[in-house]
Amino acid sequence: MEYISPEAAFANTTKTILCCECGIAIEPNPANMCVACLRTQVDITEGIPKQATIHFCRGCDRYFQPPTDWIHCALESRELLQLCLKKLKGLNRVKLIDAGFVWTEPHSKRIKVKLTVQGEVLGGAVLQQVFIVEYTVAHQMCDDCHRTEAKDYWKALVQVRQRAENKKTFYYLEQLILKHRAHENTLSIKPIHEGLDFFFSTEAHARRIVDFLNTVIPCRSQHSKKLLSHDVHSNTYNYKFTFSVELVPISKNSVVCLSRKMTHQFGGISPLCLVLRVTNNIHLIDPCSAQITEISGSHYWRDPFNCIFNPKQLTEYVVMDIEPIKDKERKFFPGQGPISNKHVLADVWLTKASELGINDNTIHTRTHLGHVLKPFDSVLGYNVNESNVNDDCFEKLNKDLIPEVILVKKHYANKRKRAWKLKHLPRDDTSIGTGNQDYNEFLDDLEEDPLYRQNINIYRNKQVMPVDTDELEDPFEPRITLEEMLDDLNIDDPNEMS
Repeated sequence: MEYISPEAAFANTTKTILCCECGIAIEPNPANMCVACLRTQVDITEGIPKQATIHFCRGCDRYFQPPTDWIHCALESRELLQLCLKKLKGLNRVKLIDAGFVWTEPHSKRIKVKLTVQGEVLGGAVLQQVFIVEYTVAHQMCDDCHRTEAKDYWKALVQVRQRAENKKTFYYLEQLILKHRAHENTLSIKPIHEGLDFFFSTEAHARRIVDFLNTVIPCRSQHSKKLLSHDVHSNTYNYKFTFSVELVPISKNSVVCLSRKMTHQFGGISPLCLVLRVTNNIHLIDPCSAQITEISGSHYWRDPFNCIFNPKQLTEYVVMDIEPIKDKERKFFPGQGPISNKHVLADVWLTKASELGINDNTIHTRTHLGHVLKPFDSVLGYNVNESNVNDDCFEKLNKDLIPEVILVKKHYANKRKRAWKLKHLPRDDTSIGTGNQDYNEFLDDLEEDPLYRQNINIYRNKQVMPVDTDELEDPFEPRITLEEMLDDLNIDDPNEMS
């Protein structure tokens, strides 16, 4: 029989005391009370409201976050839980252990949050308590929706206009706005004749997009402001600002006639020039000498010029013969501007496509498209002799030096569905579509010119299957494929890719 000393027996027993309220045996604690009696005597949630109100705008589906913010929150989301906890006063006096939503009907306009908190009571004892806070969702219209209902929702207006018959430059600007997300702060976009109207809530947002337009496209801007109200006591003024932005009336594949002063400024280039593209500068090329130049927006508005031929006046021709011009046969002079290395100068003999087989007379001209043309190709150009041009600079030119036909680009008869697409600004405008000739020509220009499309995001069209080049009559046509276009560009929205 093993002997157990009294000290060891006392050590193995648990020390207990009697609760000072109900008299049951409990382990010793600083309050000398059981948990049930402690909860009846002390409430650690005292001072924390069990009911609260949050405000919700039905117009824009946003919740009010004091003092002035309105935020989007989904039901039972982390953002909504954070907003509910911020509404509770006195929550900083206890330690928050857990918080979560209690399910309620979505249409009940009630949000219940279950909270678990801890706090010290009566000499250092830690008490944990669980309680539910019920929030009532009250409807309140936010400032933006209130201004919309009052027809006074905007503070700044940007009017973008282009007074031209062809809108390809405007479509190019739209893609730049989408790529750089310059329209994110707009309240609404309204299509107007010859342009668009952008509405903003602050003047700073409007100035930001005006500065962006001046950077990416040749344009000029003016601004004005209208006084709405004036508080004489606080000396505050309420203005509405209007910015007017005018784009250059020049588009790709148009023909312009420069003044004598500008031809001398840009290396003695010919007055009759073809517009290669319009980006942040106007890129011109002389089709008779392949001399190129760039005209900035400041130079253009200092001595503006208009298009004497636009792409709607193009005529189809058939190449009967072509002969490239060697470098030793070309004329150079001191001070001449740069010559394009991507184009080949050539003599071409043409016949109108409508007169093919009827008229045996051929038309001779000089073109910069010697690298893409070959006999019996179709090409689009302007018939200068049969056109009525109303321009002061054109009337001063020597008629013997004016070419009879100015060729613009090769014409592809086999049209196929594009396996790519573009995005558009969120606006109510039905002018952009397959039936819009200007927009279709803009898409053709993107396919043919890699420099023109390098600043544009192109997305895969999942509804159209790519066409194999073996199915085409001429697989060596210099048309761009979908893979080549996507390799050249940076796609900002990967969800659009298959």
